[in-house]
Amino acid sequence: MIWIYGQQIHLLLTLFTAASCLSTGAVECGDWRVPFGGNAFRTAPVPGNGNLRASGLNLENPDDVWSVYVHVDRPAQLELRLDATADRSSTVRVDCGDNTFTPALSASAQEPAALGQVAASGPGYLRFDFRGVTKAGDSFGTLRNLLISSITPELNVSFVRDNQGNMFYWGRRGPSVHLRYNVPPNVTLEYAYSELLVPEEEDQVGSYFMANGFEEGYFGMQVNSETERRILFSVWSPYKTDDPRKIPESQRVLTVARGDGIHVGEFGNEGAGGQSYLVHPWKAGVTCRFLTRVQQAEDNFTVYTSWFSESPDAPWRLIASFRRPNTQTSLTGFHSFLENFNPATGHLSRRVEYRNVHVRDTNGNWHACTAARFSTDATGSQKHRLDFAGGVGADHFFLQNCGFSNSSTKPGSRFELNLSANVVNPPLLPDQLR
Repeated sequence: MIWIYGQQIHLLLTLFTAASCLSTGAVECGDWRVPFGGNAFRTAPVPGNGNLRASGLNLENPDDVWSVYVHVDRPAQLELRLDATADRSSTVRVDCGDNTFTPALSASAQEPAALGQVAASGPGYLRFDFRGVTKAGDSFGTLRNLLISSITPELNVSFVRDNQGNMFYWGRRGPSVHLRYNVPPNVTLEYAYSELLVPEEEDQVGSYFMANGFEEGYFGMQVNSETERRILFSVWSPYKTDDPRKIPESQRVLTVARGDGIHVGEFGNEGAGGQSYLVHPWKAGVTCRFLTRVQQAEDNFTVYTSWFSESPDAPWRLIASFRRPNTQTSLTGFHSFLENFNPATGHLSRRVEYRNVHVRDTNGNWHACTAARFSTDATGSQKHRLDFAGGVGADHFFLQNCGFSNSSTKPGSRFELNLSANVVNPPLLPDQLR
């Protein structure tokens, strides 16, 4: 009799919830399944992928804290459950703001573990921290999904929903963001120039701060590990493939020259072509300079050359010069971007500033780039992640991504610097080009 009464109460609550959603015209009112495979990050003691798989997280280390982030678009009351099991009995701890839950896990559980309620005070990201407390076996359990329910009218909850198109990987990397610069029309361009500054503490491992992008390649600087940083310049082959070994000999990007200490080779996975890099300990808080030349050559080739300078007063350093076959072009598609290529650090914020951005035409005239259009990739535009931004400061453009910040810039936004022509100074070319 008690069981029947409880069932009746559950039915009445279900009908009340449905009626509330229908009466407000809500389309998102209901339940959300947040998979750990695409939304969890090890936030303590250090970032890492640990035992995270597409199927879920095997929580073993008692020192680890794993965090899941979800975005709500308004104040809301959320009911939480945890889809998880343990081979033997265990207890985990879940924290969200001032709320703490300690559900017990076991192999025999028939339903997800009930956690409780949390209140979202406004639009923005919520962070849920998971850690092990007690275990009878080797593991605290396998955590698969955080289950969220709400009767808040028209609530929208954003996160990486599934692994279609390998989105768990891309979603944990975070959204890439881009600036496409306005350049003078009906002019043949030859040089691209920009000054790049990464603010202190925004130089996270996995970051690529790309300065000079063009239709056929890109040039910028990376944080490859805690101990290594690079200046990277690459040119795509005209042959479309992700495997450089498949490029026909006639379609290969050829090396014309390289600077001292420069590694030259090939790259793949995101297109393929010629790559060069300098291992160099560039520093956050210091302005670096980037110069790229695109020059048509004979026999249906175009030559791409890039130089780097670690400060406005330092001399230019040649990175490399490449010849791209089946190409007759000038500098086109001038842009910059910011991306994270390490999924383990996708929860950490990065930011970059671009100053004194210029192009030079084939007649030797410099043109300041004081306007740009902002965009993001599918991770951002499809709202798997909303932590991306761009804009202008007093004398610079900026890009920002990851970190689960609560500010988001609308894709397609246009920015313009309020600078007079005599404030923005065209650069000096390397000595051999003057």
